[in-house]
Amino acid sequence: MKLNYKRTFLVGLAFLSISAFWQAYDNLVPLILQNTFHLNESLIGAIMAIDNVLAVFLLPIIGTLSDKVDTPLGKRTPFIIGGTAAAVVFMMLLPCADHTQQLMLFILALGLTLLSMACYRSPAVALMPDLTPKPLRSAANAVINLMGAVGGLYALLLIQFLVPKTERPSYAAVFIGIALLMVASVVVLVATIRERKLAAQIAREYPDEEDAAPSAAQPSGKLAPDVMRSLRLILISIFLWFTAYNAVTTAFSRYAVTVWKMEGGGFASCLMVAMVAAIISYIPTGALASRIGRKKTILVGLALMLISYTSVLFYPTYHVSANLFFAMIGIGWAAVGVNSLPMVVEMSKGSEIGKYTGLYYTFSMTAQIFTPVISGALLQYVSYSTLFPYAMFFTFCAMITMSMVRHGDSKPIPKKSKLEQFDTED
Repeated sequence: MKLNYKRTFLVGLAFLSISAFWQAYDNLVPLILQNTFHLNESLIGAIMAIDNVLAVFLLPIIGTLSDKVDTPLGKRTPFIIGGTAAAVVFMMLLPCADHTQQLMLFILALGLTLLSMACYRSPAVALMPDLTPKPLRSAANAVINLMGAVGGLYALLLIQFLVPKTERPSYAAVFIGIALLMVASVVVLVATIRERKLAAQIAREYPDEEDAAPSAAQPSGKLAPDVMRSLRLILISIFLWFTAYNAVTTAFSRYAVTVWKMEGGGFASCLMVAMVAAIISYIPTGALASRIGRKKTILVGLALMLISYTSVLFYPTYHVSANLFFAMIGIGWAAVGVNSLPMVVEMSKGSEIGKYTGLYYTFSMTAQIFTPVISGALLQYVSYSTLFPYAMFFTFCAMITMSMVRHGDSKPIPKKSKLEQFDTED
């Protein structure tokens, strides 16, 4: 059994376009709210949490709805097409509202854009498991994460080169570039991936597919107490490390401008270093997990991030050597991101993968509701110097809870015959 990398890369185009949007959203929207509309840090943090509030409520609903529909294009593709089209239209109103300084138009356009994005994020994420045999989903998840990182890198490059170094720059060129990528990605996806046909093919080729790992459930169908404890601990860990990481990604553009006095889109260079490091690391960290285990790989990643957050504190102004630590952040996040969702799913029964995926997103999105508000209040009422200590604290807490997880690690895929023990897979 080998992963179809070409198909997985094409399926990942949806996630690539989503990630490009969120990278631009996290970096540009706070600057517009601050520089054009002069909102305070707490209010900016609250607005930046809206997308995650919508996600907590809408992602499970839309995901379940996409499970039930059946169209000639498949279950997920109609949501991807419709959501992308709506998001592109509403997103282009954002630079218009910024240029004309119309706050109500900006908030309305932002709300409709976020609603459109929420309407197809779950179907886009679910497309990979639909078209990938269960034992290969960890490897496929590494490819999907890599595609997401490429999308984020694309957005950062646009910011780096298309944002002029003026007091109140125009971001229209960046939003146009993101819109073009989103449209192109979906066109290629729909043209090359016949979802309904491929889903039927997977179901036909693997009709009685069983989980690679033995079920952790008791005869009653509930998780054994020790497995339930591990599940709770890893979900808490997910909340903690997303709390740390999202605070940095959401506030770094303002930190760089305020503390490091960087101009225009110059702050994107640091984030690009982290993104490139993550892109290079996604596949290797997936391979590392197969050797030393997912838990140990995640702990290594968290340790790298903790060291990096601590080190950045010693840079009162930007210096090129700081990029080393941003590279470590990218490597660490790749190690965490590739292995966390498969670790949660490993504890589930085959029929409950969607439920456990929903648990993963509930805790990660809840963290991203909590952290912009709390970290934003600290930035406003204490100082911008609180950003990286805040990330250090929650990363350290995540390492403690993660170290107590005892289940969900990777298991080898059993071979069908003794001869297959000598076979190697891609």
